[in-house]
Amino acid sequence: MFFKKSLIHEIKHLVNDYSKTLSSPIDSFLEQHILSSDFYVILDGSEEVGYYAIHHDELLTQFYIKPSYLKVAQELFSKVIENHTLKSLFVPTCDELFVSLALDKDFHVTKQAYFFQDSHIDLPEKESLQGDIFAPATFDDLIPMQQMCGDFLDQYEYRITNGELFTYYRGSVLLGVGVLEKGRILNGLASIGMFTNEKYRNQGIGRNIILKLRKWCYSHQLEPICGCWYYNEASKRTLESAGMITKTRLLNIKVNPSE
Repeated sequence: MFFKKSLIHEIKHLVNDYSKTLSSPIDSFLEQHILSSDFYVILDGSEEVGYYAIHHDELLTQFYIKPSYLKVAQELFSKVIENHTLKSLFVPTCDELFVSLALDKDFHVTKQAYFFQDSHIDLPEKESLQGDIFAPATFDDLIPMQQMCGDFLDQYEYRITNGELFTYYRGSVLLGVGVLEKGRILNGLASIGMFTNEKYRNQGIGRNIILKLRKWCYSHQLEPICGCWYYNEASKRTLESAGMITKTRLLNIKVNPSE
């Protein structure tokens, strides 16, 4: 068997097969790392065995083996580790094979993020916030958003044009920004998130933004998902209060933790 560098569109059928093995969705943070990775198809002669993806030559972001070749999955996984100078692996716990193979290696496991799904529980907005205005961002909002969010966001102009940003105003005061990124690997999903003006935190604004983004997804036939850094307890509480639930973690597994 041998590995051959490939482009993602050339192995799209394998990526689709991989996606069907996941027990829950992945969010845009991991998806972006995957999409900016180098892809390699694993071949047994002319037969496709599976594929893997490596981000910036050091981070393994995907590893998939077709069911008919699972008996050699451990061997192939070891070869991938040996053939590349990997420092770490991004492993979502919804990927049973990847988790199992990584645990076989006794690498150092750290926790990177929570992945959330929608509970589909209808929750009311706070009455005191019902007069606030939530709307798609325009270029008139660019400077206020940049001043408020700073480097929390990037590519503001692109995101506005692409319909990924939403504003949350009370009168002329920008209280927060909503973010929505449609899935590019898993169709029909949208990763949602929010940033709240520091002066107006702990008032339910972040929760309200998530509630409104959930409704926007429903009206556009999209399933809302989201994620947050594992140690950001405030974001986790906000997402849960807005009807998002988590059963999936993203693990950052270090190959040589002493380096």
